[in-house]
Amino acid sequence: MKGLITIEKLKLKVTIDRPIGYIDDYNNCYPLNYGYISGIIGGDGEAQDAYIISKNAMMPLNTFEGELIAIITRNDDIETKWVVSDVGASYSVNEIADKVNFLEKYFDSSIELIQ
Repeated sequence: MKGLITIEKLKLKVTIDRPIGYIDDYNNCYPLNYGYISGIIGGDGEAQDAYIISKNAMMPLNTFEGELIAIITRNDDIETKWVVSDVGASYSVNEIADKVNFLEKYFDSSIELIQ
């Protein structure tokens, strides 16, 4: 199920712990920056995870500041993943799905856009 959530877009700072090019223990290579948001606890009891989708962040980063544009709910997991992008940027559900498929293909996920 894919939908739309109407809430205020949060301005967030993401600490990148898996930069572009990172290879995880399952041999997944990250084509985008991925990290966490300090001070917000996710479903696993750890800091909330976030994918960074940005035309201005096509190199490995240490941090990224932007706004929440989507929430990915993993229906077969306890976590949600947030999608953070440049302020004012917008992506379709399909564009986001294409960019996060390298990991989300292993889960039953749905994407909700923040408007």
